[in-house]
Parts: sequence; structure tokens; C-alpha cells
Amino acid sequence: MKFICKPAGDQAVLIEFENKIDQDTNARVRQLAQLAERESSNGVGEVILGYRSLLIHYDPVKLSYVEVKKKLQSWEKEAFNTSPSTGRKVHIPVLYGGEWGPDLEDVAKHNGLSPEDVISIHSGCEYLVYFLGFTPGFPFMGGMSKEISTPRLPSPRVSIPAGSVGIANNQTGIYPVPSPGGWRLIGRTPLRLYDPEREEPFLLESGDNIFFESITYEEFVGIEKNNETWNIHSSQLIKG
Repeated sequence: MKFICKPAGDQAVLIEFENKIDQDTNARVRQLAQLAERESSNGVGEVILGYRSLLIHYDPVKLSYVEVKKKLQSWEKEAFNTSPSTGRKVHIPVLYGGEWGPDLEDVAKHNGLSPEDVISIHSGCEYLVYFLGFTPGFPFMGGMSKEISTPRLPSPRVSIPAGSVGIANNQTGIYPVPSPGGWRLIGRTPLRLYDPEREEPFLLESGDNIFFESITYEEFVGIEKNNETWNIHSSQLIKG
């Protein structure tokens, strides 16, 4: 699987793979990103992932564009001679519908389904986090069933609560912080996807495998108030 490399200003390079979105391509993007991040002490700076692309910043005092290209050739051999790593399995609790998912019924109506069908389908899929972007920690995920694919809202909302789970065409995502947005909201998680006070501010990372778990209002309140802790790796509630 080959890629092209081109300059992006005088302090970054853009790597682009074949013009398609799939898990194999994204796995190679993540492999190259991991190899680039190992060079942080040698002039390589921030690494930004996309579905099929990678932007690598570098310090022009320490590295030239030609030197970065040579490093990429070395990373390419290393990355493509190894199998992509398997991401973590992360379980996300979601309270679907009502004020937490005001567009659930519209998604159901658009696809000729009941709200219960939408919940069952959405929580029955396994999703891959391709990359984080838009706002801090927003996961762009693939793997959603076409049965519940729904267009964005005609006009974006001015403010969406943190934790809102949305659908936009064939994608699903979670708003980590309050922000504007046009995705169809079907539920909300009490988990904090972004917390600058944590040692690891972002709950999710690219390559994670996501499983949504439908919860009750009581469970939502318990998790939100920290009376209960949610084990993201086993979908187990630990009573406080």
C-alpha cells in the first residue's frame, strides 16, 4: 500500500494514501503515525491523523524536507513489514432518546424503523475510531449500519451538550465538549471524553474499537455523579 508525500509549508509534510476510506488504509496511517511519534526527540513534532492521510510537523532547524522524506522511506518499510496493531475495546454507556437524544425518533422515521430498532442497531455494531478532530477528543467512527444512516440537520444547533451521541450520514460520533453541530442526536453518555485535568485528557484514541451500551436513567445519573464507576473495558458498573 503506497502513499504520496508532499510539502505542507516549510515545517510539515502531508502523506496521502489511496483515495478511499477503509480500516486497512487507516491502520497504515496509524502505523506511520506511531513510528513518527517515536522521533519526537529528533526534530519530529505534532502528528495529525485523518481517514487516509497524515500530517507530520517537523523542526526545520533540525530536519530538512529531504531528510524527513528519507525517514518516511525507512518508516514505510518497517510499517508495511508488520501487521497492524489491534486497538483497545472500549464500552461507552449511552442513555438513548428523550431529552438526551432528541433526534432519535427522526432517525427512526427516516429509515422506516422504530426508536427501539435504532437503539438496537446502533448499540449492536462495533465501531472503529479513525481519528480525533473537530473539537478536542471528538471521535470520527466508522462501522455504523446503513440501516440507520441519516443526513445531518438542515441547520446546525448552536449548542450541543457534552457527551451527545450523534449520527451524520453513515457515521456516528460523540461530542466531547459543548459546541455547535449538525449531527442527529440519538443519546448521551455520562462519560467525559475530554478532561484537561486528567493525566490522559482524551478518553479515546485512534484505533480504538467502540461498543455502545444502552443504560437506564438511574445508571446515567449514578455514573455522572461518580457514585458509580464505569469500566470502559468490560462495560461493568462498579458501585460507589
